[in-house]
Amino acid sequence: MRVLSIDPALRKTGFAVIERSDDESYRALTYGIIRNPPGILQSACLVNIRKALEEVILKHSPEVCAVESVIYVQSYKTAITMGAARAAAVIAAADHDLPVFEYAPKRVKQAIVGKGAADKRQVAFMIRSILRLEEDPSPDAADALAVGMAHFYSGEGTDKLTGQQSKRL
Repeated sequence: MRVLSIDPALRKTGFAVIERSDDESYRALTYGIIRNPPGILQSACLVNIRKALEEVILKHSPEVCAVESVIYVQSYKTAITMGAARAAAVIAAADHDLPVFEYAPKRVKQAIVGKGAADKRQVAFMIRSILRLEEDPSPDAADALAVGMAHFYSGEGTDKLTGQQSKRL
C-alpha cells in the first residue's frame, strides 16, 4: 500500500509517499517541499502545487491520499489561502482517482508523538525514528510524513486510537 500524504500551504507544501510492505514495515519513497517564492501570484502557486503533486503521483503510483485538514487560524485571509492550497492538492489527487482522507493536525500529532500538542521538532524526531531516516526531515516534510503515518495507523479509514471513521473527502 502506498499513501501520498500532504501538508498543504501556499508557499511551502510538504509532501511524501510512504509504502507499507506485507511485513508491516514502512518506507518513505520520497518526501520534500513544493516551494513557491513570495513574488509569484497565488494562482500560479496553486497551479505549481497541483503540477508538482501530479508528477509525484505519476512517478510513485500511490493508492490513496491523506491530507492535513485546515487548522484553526485567527485570520480569515490565512484560512482562505490555506484552503486554496489544500484544494489544489486534493484536485491533483482526485484527477488520478485517489481516495482522499483528511486528518486534523492534533490527531496526526497524537498518532505520531502520543500527544496532540507536540511541537514540530518532536514530530520530526519521531518520524525520523519510525521511518529510520538518516536525519530529521524539514518541518513541512515531517508534517507530510506524519499525515501519511497517521493514515496507516488509522487502519486506512478507521482510527485505531479512537475507533472513529476518518473523514473521506
